[in-house]
Amino acid sequence: MFHAAAPLAMRAPSSDLAILLDQVAQASSRPRYAFMVLSLIAEIARTDGSAGPFVGRAEQRRLLRDWLCEALTPVAAKDPRRALLAEKVRGELAARDDWPLDPKQAEFRIEQEVRERALSSGKTNLSRAVSELVKAGLLRRHYQGFRVDHANRGGQRHAVYTLTGRARCLISSRHPTGRSEPRQGELALH
Repeated sequence: MFHAAAPLAMRAPSSDLAILLDQVAQASSRPRYAFMVLSLIAEIARTDGSAGPFVGRAEQRRLLRDWLCEALTPVAAKDPRRALLAEKVRGELAARDDWPLDPKQAEFRIEQEVRERALSSGKTNLSRAVSELVKAGLLRRHYQGFRVDHANRGGQRHAVYTLTGRARCLISSRHPTGRSEPRQGELALH
């Protein structure tokens, strides 16, 4: 009675984006999250498709991985696990007798601890998604640092992600031909 839809690869895809979505769905255990990561990278990428190691200008410069994790945190704000984590933190602070007397300070402290733990967990999720995208040929990862670029992190080297393959369609729609975007950290002259 009901038939499963044929995979997109068997149908005539209507656009590069549709093919990209199918490729992400095939490669990732969390395709929606992986596509959000790709979209955020495309949003800040230079014309060559690379983003990082820093995002922003002057005092607001952040490491790419930190910026991505913070940008993705609102997605988990309504997650029931976040409320459970807040209760766990509350219990840990009470058990250590490390509880501020002012209720506003206590809530602020709990929220800060929950935020730090969520960002730590977010970095793990981000690394997993990026690894899946690298294996799928949609992203290239290398580490840029103090002395030399390298395939491995450490030694004051930080992640740089470059959109490759079909993922470049996310950036091509943002950068019309002939238009040059400023590099990260540079000011646009209009």
